[in-house]
Amino acid sequence: MTASECGSHTGASTHAEHGRRVADMFGRIAGWYDFLNHALSGGQDIYWRYRLAKAARPEAGGAILDLAAGTMDVSVELLRQYPDCRVAALDFALPMLENGKAKKLKRGREKRISPVQADGRNLPLPDNCMAAATIAFGIRNILPRADAYAEFLRVLKPGARLCILEFGTGSKRVWKGLYNFYLDKVLPFLGDRISGDPGAYRYLAETIKSFPDERALGAELLEAGFERVYNVPMMSGIVYLHVAEKPRAGEAVSAKPASEEKGARKKRAVSKKRK
Repeated sequence: MTASECGSHTGASTHAEHGRRVADMFGRIAGWYDFLNHALSGGQDIYWRYRLAKAARPEAGGAILDLAAGTMDVSVELLRQYPDCRVAALDFALPMLENGKAKKLKRGREKRISPVQADGRNLPLPDNCMAAATIAFGIRNILPRADAYAEFLRVLKPGARLCILEFGTGSKRVWKGLYNFYLDKVLPFLGDRISGDPGAYRYLAETIKSFPDERALGAELLEAGFERVYNVPMMSGIVYLHVAEKPRAGEAVSAKPASEEKGARKKRAVSKKRK
């Protein structure tokens, strides 16, 4: 398998090598990660993570998987909104988890949040054990994505939600191209100057530009076996919240994302009124 066949922006020629390179890259910027997230998003990342956690809706007292947990901002927000739940905070980059553990797992959080180094393509969890799952700005970094979807589907309980927070495709012009300029020029420049890692934020910009749009990602989730798939755009589509459910026993998987089905029902209703 060549680098082009692998699809990695790290130059890796296999999916395993891609995972190692991404983990190493995020490990190098772990100390700056939280600061850069807040600074480069203008603080909007806090609100985005709030929306992600709110959409999870786990059963009372259930366990929640936070994959690509990084420094565990999402894990902490999940615990804030669902204080009776437990959170499995999994990430491939151990330095990210260690940084978050030192800063955030205090005042009793360490009893409810469990950080574990793990590969999203092979989760160290039993089947049907999670009441919800989240992944924030991490699905882009897992190749192939289908392997991660399969693992999410395996570990989630029937009817439980998978909530994905991710950038929209950078190939669309947003704010008359201002966002695209920011993505191409400003983001890599600032990330390099602050973190001192010239490759990490170039990688970020490249993966955003090549990422599937919201409809294509919804189709991927349906193909993986999820149902009731829908998305919520934020900041003019710069960021999307994607929600999908694991089918309950005996339920058939919907053939279309929920947003498309809702639109189709509205069109049929309007058509009936005109007759």
